[in-house]
Amino acid sequence: NIGSLAVHGTCNDLAVAGAIPKYLSLNAFIEEGMEISVLERVVKTLAETAAEIGVKVVAGDTKVLRRGEGGGIYLATTGIGIRNGHALSMKHIKHGDVVIVSGPVGDHGIAVMLAREEFGLRGDIQSDAASVLKLTASAMNYQGLRFMRDPTRGGIATVCLELLRATGLGVRLLQQRLPVRDAVQSVCDMLGYDPMYLACEGRVVAVVDPAEAQALLETWQSIEQGQHAAIIGNIDSEIDYVLMQTELGGERILEELEDDPLPRIC
Repeated sequence: NIGSLAVHGTCNDLAVAGAIPKYLSLNAFIEEGMEISVLERVVKTLAETAAEIGVKVVAGDTKVLRRGEGGGIYLATTGIGIRNGHALSMKHIKHGDVVIVSGPVGDHGIAVMLAREEFGLRGDIQSDAASVLKLTASAMNYQGLRFMRDPTRGGIATVCLELLRATGLGVRLLQQRLPVRDAVQSVCDMLGYDPMYLACEGRVVAVVDPAEAQALLETWQSIEQGQHAAIIGNIDSEIDYVLMQTELGGERILEELEDDPLPRIC
């Protein structure tokens, strides 16, 4: 629920920056009339999630909004962490560097859509929302690690487009290597969605020196959360766009996302 998602969202942002999350502030905006049982469930989940990660909620505030103005509850979290190892930056990325994703993509976006039943579909797809700290901490042992990002809003495609804008280097992706669950792909095929643009809340995209790419991949695959990790492409200075090589042998350019494909909750 939104309690665990609030903790994971902020702690994962710190983790992919190469930090160990330590402290959170929490601001709660609660709509008048919200059921106490719902609030208790959210707060209980938030506390349990923070304890699992080892992060403490040390400050915050609460505001009550008038009925009809709050959408139930909004949680705003801010985190502080301690950097663990070398600094990561897009400026370190070079031609030939390898792009790795830590697991199947699109689970969260499709799970949210099915839960809201906006299209009359039902399924047992589970959100991938989780802490990525084990993945990022293990990746920080590799000096060839250039950059990490959790592909939340806009998915993997948006992360790659951010890399392109920041570095001027193109990204070449291989569709056949992209890990997507069959159920997620089926929903995407029916509704015209592209898994590349769907939000993930428990995955990591990493850019690493090709000499250490296979070692990092095997490290992630040895962790339960990263057992389906895959090398999905590389940085290519000979193109100035994000290119997807399709399973049929064709190519298509991934464009900027104009709007979120699904209503967001984070």
